[in-house]
Amino acid sequence: MPADVVVRPMRAEDRAPALDLWVAAWQDAYPAIDFAGRRDWMDERFEELTGRGAHALVAARESEIVGFVIIDPSSGYLDQLAVAIAYQRRGIAGKLLAEARRLSPRQIELEVNEDNDRAIAFYRKHGFRISGAGVTRLSGAPTHKMTWRPF
Repeated sequence: MPADVVVRPMRAEDRAPALDLWVAAWQDAYPAIDFAGRRDWMDERFEELTGRGAHALVAARESEIVGFVIIDPSSGYLDQLAVAIAYQRRGIAGKLLAEARRLSPRQIELEVNEDNDRAIAFYRKHGFRISGAGVTRLSGAPTHKMTWRPF
């Protein structure tokens, strides 16, 4: 990971670049889905999650937002983890996940699309196990529920 990348709480001015990053990263992963059309939904999701006490953190390199994570420490639910395409596979997602673990040290749960082999491999590498099944709210795609516990 680039040494000059820091993880810090998301600021108001970080939200638009984080949304742009989210659209680009998901569009790259699922080209057939219009993620630009879902940008407003994600913007509302930021508001909903942080309004309920979730923490939104960014990975920043100088003034550039290169990743973000949203974790709710009260439930241990990790709702979003995204890294800019140019910065993927450079340790940034692992650093964001480490910060999520610091905020939710007893357990983290998340959902990942069943066909997202790269994300599933990432989470398994970081100690997550498949713990159930679900379906995404927007597309109805099947998901794996994954859980991490420190023991």
